[in-house]
Amino acid sequence: MNKQSKLSIFILMAMLVGSCQQGTNKNKEEIQEAISLPDAVEFRDTIKGEEISLFTLKNKRGMEVALTNFGARIVSLIVSDKDGVNRDVVLGFNKAEDYNNPEEPYFGPIVGPFGNRIANGKFSLDGVEYTLPQNNGPNTLHGGLEGLHFVVWQAKQLSDEAVEFTCVLPDGKEGFPGDRAFKVMYSVNDNNELTIAYEAKTDKRTVLNLTNHAYFNLNGEGSGTILNHQLQIFADQITPVNETLIPTGELKGVKETAFDFTALKAIGKDIEQDDEQLTFGKGYDHNFVLNETKHDGYNYACRLIGDQSGIVMDIYTAEPGIQFYSGNFMADKVTLKNGATDSFRTGLCLEPQHFPDSPNQPSFPSTEVNPGEVYKTTSVYKFSVQ
Repeated sequence: MNKQSKLSIFILMAMLVGSCQQGTNKNKEEIQEAISLPDAVEFRDTIKGEEISLFTLKNKRGMEVALTNFGARIVSLIVSDKDGVNRDVVLGFNKAEDYNNPEEPYFGPIVGPFGNRIANGKFSLDGVEYTLPQNNGPNTLHGGLEGLHFVVWQAKQLSDEAVEFTCVLPDGKEGFPGDRAFKVMYSVNDNNELTIAYEAKTDKRTVLNLTNHAYFNLNGEGSGTILNHQLQIFADQITPVNETLIPTGELKGVKETAFDFTALKAIGKDIEQDDEQLTFGKGYDHNFVLNETKHDGYNYACRLIGDQSGIVMDIYTAEPGIQFYSGNFMADKVTLKNGATDSFRTGLCLEPQHFPDSPNQPSFPSTEVNPGEVYKTTSVYKFSVQ
């Protein structure tokens, strides 16, 4: 082969490599453009006679969060993966009306006034028994049929980085005592942290347990199973449950069980074990008792890693527990933002909280709040890449 032929081949190879690189960059840009927040105009609606809108948060690193005042909920959360491609890591809908559905499985809202379950829809304070709606078998779940997730909150955009939501629940709403005023502020910073700060006041002794119920898939909404995500929960114990998912009152060690997430492991590794607790929950649907491993004054609750994206989510919280739910009841009932359906275990929840059924469990950390007190708690969701 002469020098001229070699040079021609070299030039041709260089052109092919350049063409491939350009194609790769183009595809990457197309993917990034395809992942965007829902359209604010299309999302807007009127529910219960009040306007529902979309609010956005942005930081300087490209993190974007969409929120709505219907349920003060997270609609969308966009961060970059290990290759710099944007992914929406929260499941949700493009239109407000899709959330106004009793079958909607709590996609992204603030749940309360008492998140998680209360046994048999009853609890007592000062000798008075309160009866609540039984919307989860014999139990009350997430504040009843019309808890905070079905409230139209007042919204105030404080800046590009913060939105504040407020609402009031009257005495007796869903059976809970007290006129209660709630304030929740979502904010982002340039460390790719989403902070949710909760406050509440009451004029009558009551019980409160607020959390956010976002469904996460760190590979991106609609990308498939979460069973290959890596999860670490900084908890040596769980609160085991009975067949209706109410805590028995005891604490149970996780060592040498399917609930041992003290080191990173795939969520699906032990989920099919022959374990009574997994049978009751149809997978993981349990409260983990945090070890109080401190980070900037908060408990380091957990670390989640998307197996395809390399996106890492660390959760820090003032709460003593975190509920891990592995999407066991997802069943293709609704269509998500990107056109996929909510297929079995394609999303998971990690909900910082006080323990379920605390009003009926004297040994658990108290959830009682008195007039004159201010209920306060904060959780931080930090995103990075591996």
